[in-house]
Amino acid sequence: SLAAPAPWWRSEENMMRRRSKILLGLVFVGLVAFVAVRHWQADIGERLFARGVEARVGRDVTLGLADGLHIGLCGTGSPLPNADRAGPCTVVIAGKRVFVVDSGEGGARNISMMGIPNGKIERLFLTHFHSDHMDGLGPMMLLRWTGSAHKAPLPIHGPEGVTAVVDGFNGAYTADFGYRVAHHGEKLIPSSGAGGAAVSFAIPTGPSVIFDDGGLRVTAFPVDHKPVMPAVGYRFDYKGRSVVISGDTAKSSMVEQVSKGADLLVHEALQPRLVKLMTAGLEKKGVKNTAQITRDILDYHASPEEAAQSAKAAGVKMLLLTHIVPPLPNRFFYPAFLGDAARQYPGEIVVGEDGMFLSLPAAKPTIERRKLL
Repeated sequence: SLAAPAPWWRSEENMMRRRSKILLGLVFVGLVAFVAVRHWQADIGERLFARGVEARVGRDVTLGLADGLHIGLCGTGSPLPNADRAGPCTVVIAGKRVFVVDSGEGGARNISMMGIPNGKIERLFLTHFHSDHMDGLGPMMLLRWTGSAHKAPLPIHGPEGVTAVVDGFNGAYTADFGYRVAHHGEKLIPSSGAGGAAVSFAIPTGPSVIFDDGGLRVTAFPVDHKPVMPAVGYRFDYKGRSVVISGDTAKSSMVEQVSKGADLLVHEALQPRLVKLMTAGLEKKGVKNTAQITRDILDYHASPEEAAQSAKAAGVKMLLLTHIVPPLPNRFFYPAFLGDAARQYPGEIVVGEDGMFLSLPAAKPTIERRKLL
């Protein structure tokens, strides 16, 4: 005769037993793994570190780049503290030649972490002499010098006044330069290559070519950052591709004029509505000095909407926003930061982030984007 089926509760009990055994097994395996990791943590850590060294140390992303212009954001922040953004800093690579615009705090570190060898930096261009655009000059000069045994200082271009800035940094680092040479030797880091060498140009009243070599042309132009004077932006042209970097500026017809026909406009941006919320919060907490500063900064920066208007007027292919004010906790806040910018400009608007890298190949009209951090 056929056996009677087991009662349903017996089946449920068996399932519960199996689940308990599985759970206990998982707990046991987890405990064993935990004990093993704790016991061999040093050895595991060293092996993982060795793999990381093999993958990242000495990395050079410039070797595989197609001929053209390439833009790396080594710093998209401002004087307002932001854990995710270094001070203003932009890398421009023309072919295989590496240039930097501005040198905010943390910029040189980010260049290295992005896989762009600091030793390959050929020249640096300063837009103006606000502290956040030059307070990273010390590490920039040092890492470039020691990274490739340079025998001449880093050329630092800027409008009149740049000589005093560079001389000041060289003076502050004089003792450090001596320590480095004494420790590592002249052959490894020649003393003649320490620091920077100022390359001053007259304050331009309009677009002025300040560097033209090997197919790369750099044009400086005045921008409106009053009372900060001089203040300039730069346009880079190479093999049919072009990038304009605004520097710090209020909405500027000069930026629009110089950006005509450019592929990419890298423009600073401050969102007044969010800054006003910061001001109100500071006032409420009684931090009146900083509250007044946040009021003052509204009149010499461009909003995302105004940057978008300039991008439309110039007819550029893409607008890339940098020098982000106020600090944004994460990407969730980008729409609030952008406001109505998308209504002002039909092209693509990108909120810049540290480590962002854009390629403009000479052979085609595209703009390719990726992250190196």
